[in-house]
Parts: sequence; structure tokens; C-alpha cells
Amino acid sequence: MAHSHIQQADELLDKQFDVLDHGFVRLVDYMGSDAAIVQAARVSYGEGTKKVSEDRALIRYLMRNRHTSPFEMVEFKFHVRLPIFVARQWIRHRTANVNEYSGRYSVMKGEFYIPDDQDIRRQSDVNKQGRSDKEVPEATRRRLVDYLSRSQKEAYDRYNEFIEAGLARELARISLPLSLYTEWYWKIDLHNLLHFLRLRLDSHAQLEIRRYAEVMADIVRTVCPIAYEAFEDYSLKALGFSGPELAALKDALVDLKIDKESLVSRGLSSREAGELLDKLEKIRRS
Repeated sequence: MAHSHIQQADELLDKQFDVLDHGFVRLVDYMGSDAAIVQAARVSYGEGTKKVSEDRALIRYLMRNRHTSPFEMVEFKFHVRLPIFVARQWIRHRTANVNEYSGRYSVMKGEFYIPDDQDIRRQSDVNKQGRSDKEVPEATRRRLVDYLSRSQKEAYDRYNEFIEAGLARELARISLPLSLYTEWYWKIDLHNLLHFLRLRLDSHAQLEIRRYAEVMADIVRTVCPIAYEAFEDYSLKALGFSGPELAALKDALVDLKIDKESLVSRGLSSREAGELLDKLEKIRRS
């Protein structure tokens, strides 16, 4: 199969999508598309399968049954500018290739993140690592923004003074705050990128990294529309149940009346409907 070129995806190459106040996401390059996923999945059993299963049905089957290796055949390379505190969360996803702007080699740019007024909220009472929807008094919001602006400027002014005095860049940089912007190139395969998106599109993810994930999700949807649709249906908008939860549901399913035709009428394929009925039967028999 020749190298994949998706016209809509090619139009995104090197296009800058602004995120936050000074950040951005750029798609530098991509390799593969939905066709590459199908090609990898069929290599084990030949072209004959193509006559039986359409590409969309095959991709959805792979996603639904967690056959992940074909999705690793597609890769994305991004250029991202992001605050350092977002980068420290992002780097937890260790299944990518990363090359970051070096503050030892180059002078750091004087760009710092300041949250929008509407994004300054109180600590959540439920999510101990996040903010809530509770508003903060306007005077407190102004005080925070004023403090960030003054402290960031002072830190960068001192940094420049030490640089101009000949101090080593690796030492001068250590007083710069986490709100400073950094940049990196980030290359990752589709399987691991979808895992990143599943976590970072979640409402419990920090708002700032979620903004980046939203932009990247739109890019993935353009390059691999069928795979992204399957990801939404079987992962992003899906729920899993633990053993104890299934046990609690068992009694409720005893009198549940549901048939294949009704499931198909709700948008499931015939195969998906059959798989769901099999799952329900397993729960009843457990």
C-alpha cells in the first residue's frame, strides 16, 4: 500500500492551533490512516477477509475487542508550546518520543501562563487534585492575576540579569516559575495517543491540559475518522463494570426483555447486538 495522504489532514500540517494564552499545537507530520489500521489487521490472514468485512466494521471490531496493535501502525508528530506545569503532567505518558526546548542550551522566552478570569475557581470538595465550579470573589481573582503578572516579570527580569552577567544558563533558569512556557516535539502512535486522550479529555483532568487534548482530538478525527468514531463509541463514551458491580446488576437483568431487532434499531450493528446479548446472558448465568 502506498503512503497514505488524507487531503484534509495534509491541510492541517504546520497549521498552528492556539491553546491558552501563549500555547499552541501543530501537526508536524503523520504516518498512516484508517487504511493502515486495516492493512495491519489483515496481514495475518490475507486479502480474502476484505470481501467479508468492510473497513469500518473491522476497525470497530478491533477497537471493541481491544486488539490494539493495528492502531500502533499510525503515528503523529506534534509541535507543542505549553506551560511547564502542564508539561510535567503530560510527560507522565511515557509511550511517546519527546524532544524539549533546552534551557541549558538556549535562553528561555519570557512567556508565562496566566489563567483566564473565568477559569479561576475554588478547590473541589470531591476531587482533591482539581478545582470546582464554585466562583471566587472578583477581588481575589484580580489579586491572583496581579500577583502572577508581577512575580513572573520579576523572575524573568532577574533571570535576564544573570544571563547578561555571564552566569551559566542552567543555573539562571532555576528560579523561573512553572507557569513559564516550554516547547517540544512529541511523536506517538495512535493506540497510545487515544489512551492519552481518554485520560486528558475526561472532565476530571486539569482544564489546561484538557484544552490541548481537545485540539489534538480534532486532529486525530481528521486523520483517522473511522478509528476516532470507534474510540468515542467504545472508550470515550463507554463505561466498564467491576465484578461486584456486575453482581449487583445481575438481579435487575433477570426480567429484562431485549432482543436483537430492538438493539439494531438503536444503531448497533447485527454483530454488536449479538455480542451485547451474549454479555447479558453471561451476567445472568454468573
